[in-house]
Amino acid sequence: MLSWETAAFATGPGDRARAEAGVTAAYTAAGLDAPERFLWVESPAQGALAAAVLAGRADVLRAAGLDVPDVPSDAGASVRDAVRTRPWEAARAAAYERLGPQEWAPSWARTAAPLWDRVQQIVIRVRQAIGDLAGEEGSRAEAVLRAATLDAVLGQHDAAWLAQFDALGTLPAGLAEVARNAGWWWPYERLVIIAPRPSELHRDEPGRLHRGDGPALAFPDGLALHAWRGMPIPADFVASLTGLTREQIDRESNAELRRVMLEIFGYDRYLAETGAKPVHQDETGILWRIALWGDEDVVMVEVVNSTPEPDGTYRQYFLRVPPSTRTAREGVAWTFGVEAADYNPLKQT
Repeated sequence: MLSWETAAFATGPGDRARAEAGVTAAYTAAGLDAPERFLWVESPAQGALAAAVLAGRADVLRAAGLDVPDVPSDAGASVRDAVRTRPWEAARAAAYERLGPQEWAPSWARTAAPLWDRVQQIVIRVRQAIGDLAGEEGSRAEAVLRAATLDAVLGQHDAAWLAQFDALGTLPAGLAEVARNAGWWWPYERLVIIAPRPSELHRDEPGRLHRGDGPALAFPDGLALHAWRGMPIPADFVASLTGLTREQIDRESNAELRRVMLEIFGYDRYLAETGAKPVHQDETGILWRIALWGDEDVVMVEVVNSTPEPDGTYRQYFLRVPPSTRTAREGVAWTFGVEAADYNPLKQT
């Protein structure tokens, strides 16, 4: 069985039959008849468009130039509250009563917290991308689409809470099975709209959306998010940086994009080409500071790996540290999560 960490970031087709069985179990647990139909769509964007149509907002979508999907008109009312909200509240109340106020936070820290921020980053970005489908002139359609995303059950992206409930034995019936096999879904009396998991997902070591040669997150219908170290970037931004120069970096007015350019260009190269001078040096390394217009200073500590490379050379590293850093020791200590006074390694590796 998939761990909740794996389920949260799983890609590719899940088991549709098991997902549908999970939905049916959730309906049954809520005292509802099983849905008559399942409408599989190719992304949360298509699901939100279909949900907006069922909410009677097809005219708003058309006015924004969006394609309006053909959705069965007899879907019935939304049953999200019965299927997800009320069981969720009951599971959370049972978990809290079992743990008590003193044990709740430690339990959350062990189970849900490791996933929460990383998953929420994806959820927020997907919602933004769906709203952006309306374009710059479609503010009403954007509001409609964003509202539709709030009516979804998040499937795999509910993994943080499900991890908490699972550890305490209070998992709501059926919802876990859907989350292990599908993405976002919209429950109605007679119809369920359900989207698959992403077809692609790329992250860096800390778990942020990250890719330089394509979308960091993509769905089968082409809905895609581009990101660098978690930062949204235009689809062609990295590809456009071929032959990047220091002058281009200095001219870039968007501070966030300039940070991406600096990383790709290379901090060491930028320091060399700007003739920067070190601001502090001690036995731990060299502290550098780059003042950037319209942005906080980029501060780095240059260190040398104490272990030689196969050819006998020693590799240099530039470590980004907080702008408030004043000494090299303070910067190196920060990368280890300790105060400068407490950083006294017997041997650096």
